[in-house]
Amino acid sequence: MKDKSLKSQVRLTIVLIVASSLLATVATYAAGLALFGFLLYKDIYPANYYEARIPDIEAHIREQGEALLDAGARERLERAIPPEGIDYQVFDAAGNRLYGSSEAAYVEGAEALIARLNTTFPSGGKFVKAVPVLSGQGGLSGAVLLAYELKVSPAGGGGRLWIAVLAAGLAAAPFVYFVLAILFFTKRFAARVNRPLQMLMEAAGQIKRKNLDFELDYRADNELGRLSAAFSEMKEELKRSLSAQWRMEEERRSMTEALAHDLKTPLSLILGYAEALLDDPATARTAKAARYLAIIRENARKSSVLVRQMQYISELESDGLEARPVEVRIGPFLRGKLAHYELEAEQRRIRIEADIRGDADAPVRFDAEMAERILDNVITNSLEHTPPGGRIRIDAEVQPGRVSYAICNTGPPFSKKDLEHLFRKFYRGEEARGGKGGHAGLGLYIVRRLAERMGGSARAYNAESGEACVAFHHAVEPVRAPSGENGAQASVNAAKD
Repeated sequence: MKDKSLKSQVRLTIVLIVASSLLATVATYAAGLALFGFLLYKDIYPANYYEARIPDIEAHIREQGEALLDAGARERLERAIPPEGIDYQVFDAAGNRLYGSSEAAYVEGAEALIARLNTTFPSGGKFVKAVPVLSGQGGLSGAVLLAYELKVSPAGGGGRLWIAVLAAGLAAAPFVYFVLAILFFTKRFAARVNRPLQMLMEAAGQIKRKNLDFELDYRADNELGRLSAAFSEMKEELKRSLSAQWRMEEERRSMTEALAHDLKTPLSLILGYAEALLDDPATARTAKAARYLAIIRENARKSSVLVRQMQYISELESDGLEARPVEVRIGPFLRGKLAHYELEAEQRRIRIEADIRGDADAPVRFDAEMAERILDNVITNSLEHTPPGGRIRIDAEVQPGRVSYAICNTGPPFSKKDLEHLFRKFYRGEEARGGKGGHAGLGLYIVRRLAERMGGSARAYNAESGEACVAFHHAVEPVRAPSGENGAQASVNAAKD
């Protein structure tokens, strides 16, 4: 069945459900009939049980004759008639009802009564037998009507229970067996289908976790088997593609490291000789030569910065850079970092404002060198894009387990494209924010990677005030105070610092 198509499996499951429920119902009916036969005449009367008693009752009536017309004979008559299964009425020859166990009007008048004598006729949902009552001379003195039904009836309290049980069981059997068959066969069908689907879901999870060293062990000549085979082929192709991509990435990283290393020395020489020529007053040069040397020095510096960034990114991407947490107080750390940019900001006529919220003087542990590099890249980028007379606003918040920063400037806001690609490597931004300073588009890429290395993330957005903002956060560890005397002394020293 495993190799059949899903359509065939569904059809076969339906056939099995119907066939098994029908067979079970037939078997139950057969068992019910066998039980009914066993209980017959013991706890259950057959449908013609009371009809079979009529001849005995007729014999009793003929034996008693016109004595039955006396109300005193009622007790004797009722001893001969089953009280639960047969109703009776006693009439005189004029058609007057004398007594009986039923008030039903089975006949109307003496003529109708006489016409029905010695016959069995239906009336009121029952069968009625009209038995004549004869006098001693053979004349008609009256009649007795005996009314009964042709149906299975209980012989007592136990019979009623058995009839109810049999009726309920036989009526419910088809539905119960159909439901049970549906549950049983659909569960088997679902198990056959769910197994390969579960395997495919687990395989997709393995791929999501970047693990391609697994086997999809399912073989079947149907849709699920072909899907599993296609998934396995896709996995193998993806594995080959990723392996090729990994080799290319390794080659690119190696080439970048080699190139950066090879460029570092000649750039240092160019920068050193250019600065030496510019700083040596004895060197005879024209104004044009001085301008050219200044351009050479400036571009050599930019190239050196770019080479250092390329080396740093290579180290970041190769997982060779590990966080080295040290004890830091956020307030002094951030204020000290901003002091490095006061002169440049003053020269550019840019105002830097800082707001630190939370317990900024509480000692925490994180990689201060990585955090400094993040701040350097973001603040440098803000200085580059903030026009003279503008403002850079730095908001920092110390929270349990993390520190959040938001650095906003009054330069041009980010475009939609900037917000989508700003943290990509070598992205230089739209014309409104790009083209200045000759940067290579690596600063914010480094910011994002470093924030992630420190257990945080980075994002860019435009504030409602129109400012362009870069926000990032990183994890911090609380500093546990040492116990005992040494701990008290350490606390005193920390307070003095």
